[in-house]
Amino acid sequence: MHVFDLIASIIFISGLFIFINTFFLKLPSSLGLMILTIILSFILGLFSNLFPSWNIIEEIRGFDFNQVLNQFVISFILFAGGLSMDINKLGKQKAAIIIVSIAGAVISTMVIGTILYYLLNALGIEINYMYSLIFGAVISSTDPISATNTTKRFALPKILLVKVEGESLFNGAFSVVLAFVLYHLEIVAEAEEITFFAISEILILELVGGVAIGLALGFLGHYLLRFIDNDEVHIEVLITIALVLVGSFISGYFTIYSKTVSLVMGLLIGNLGRDKAGEGTVGTYVYKFWFLVEQSMAVMLFVLMGMEMLAIEWRLEYFMAGFFAVNVVLLGRWMGVFIPIKILSTSYEFDKNTVPVMTWSAFRGGLPIVLILALETFPGKDLLITMTYVVVVCSMLFQGFTLPILMRERFPEIKQPSEVV
Repeated sequence: MHVFDLIASIIFISGLFIFINTFFLKLPSSLGLMILTIILSFILGLFSNLFPSWNIIEEIRGFDFNQVLNQFVISFILFAGGLSMDINKLGKQKAAIIIVSIAGAVISTMVIGTILYYLLNALGIEINYMYSLIFGAVISSTDPISATNTTKRFALPKILLVKVEGESLFNGAFSVVLAFVLYHLEIVAEAEEITFFAISEILILELVGGVAIGLALGFLGHYLLRFIDNDEVHIEVLITIALVLVGSFISGYFTIYSKTVSLVMGLLIGNLGRDKAGEGTVGTYVYKFWFLVEQSMAVMLFVLMGMEMLAIEWRLEYFMAGFFAVNVVLLGRWMGVFIPIKILSTSYEFDKNTVPVMTWSAFRGGLPIVLILALETFPGKDLLITMTYVVVVCSMLFQGFTLPILMRERFPEIKQPSEVV
C-alpha cells in the first residue's frame, strides 16, 4: 500500500464516519467519532485475523508519520485554532484566561507526570521521569473543538462560556508547546550532561525564538493580506498555507521543536485582520477555509487513532497503567484549574461552577495521540501511546455521556441540548 492510498483511506473513512454520526447516531461529533473509532479498531483487528494474507497490521506499521504529523498536521491545527480565536471576545477576562491556561498546563503536567512516575515504577512498569512529564504535558492538551462544540449545546452563562472556550484553546496550544520543549530537553540530556546554561538556551530557543519567528511571519502575512485587501480569494488562502509551511520549515531549520510559530502566526493574523464587525483585511472565506481544515483534521485524527492502535504492542500492564492514568489525569486537570482560579478570584470574576465545568468539559481528542506519534521512537513509547489511547477513550466516553448530568445538576435553570436552538 502506497502512502497516498493510506491517506485516501483515512479521508474516505473520515467522511463515512461524519455521515454515519450526523444522520444515524446523531451524537456530539467527538463522542460519535470516538465510538466509531473503537468499532474501526475492532473491525481492522478482526479482518487481520480472518485474512492474515492481507497483512493489514504490517501495512500500518510500515508507515512513519512522524514528520507529516510534526511538520504538517500539528502546525495546521494550531494555526487554524489561533486564527479562529477572537481575543476581543474575551473582553476583560483575557488576562485571567491566559494565566489560567498556562499555569493550569504547567500544574497539570507536573502533577500527572510526577504521580505516574512513582506509581508506575512502584508497580514494576519502568518509565523515565522526563518521559512521564512529557506524557503529562501531552495528555494535558485539551481538545478545543470538542470542548467548544459540547459546551455550546448548553445555554451556559456568557462569562463562563467565554472562559471555557478561551481556556480550552490556550491550554491545548500551550500544552503542545510544553510537550515539545520537554522533549527537546530530554534529547539534549540523553546526548550530553544537562546544565543550567543548556536548559536556558533551549527555553530561549523554543519560546523566545518561536514567538519571534511567529511574529515576523505573522506581520508579513498581515501586510500581504492587507495589500491584497480581499480582491483575490485564492491568493489569500494560498498565502496563509504558505506561511504555515514556511514557518514549520524555518522552525525545523533552527531545531525549534515547539509549535509556537504556527500559534503566534494564527493569533496575529486572525486578530489584526479582524475588525469589530468580524471581518477586515482577512476575508471571511479565509476563516471558513481554516475552520474546514481544523474540523476535517480533527475527524481524520480519530481515524488515524483507530488504525494506530493495531500497530503497537498490546500488553495488559500497559492498559492497566492507562486506567490508572485516567484518574490521575482528572486529578491533574482539577488541580490545574482550581489553584490558579483560587488565586485569581480576588481580582477577577469567576462563576461558582467554573472549576467543575472546566474540569469535566476538558475532553482529550485526537491531538494527544498525534503528539505522541510525532515523537521519535524511544524506550517506552508503546506504553505512552497505550496510556494516551486509554485516557482519550475514557475521556470522550465517560465525560461525554456524564457532562449533561453535571450541567443539569449545576444549572437546573438552563435549557438542555434538545431545547437549545
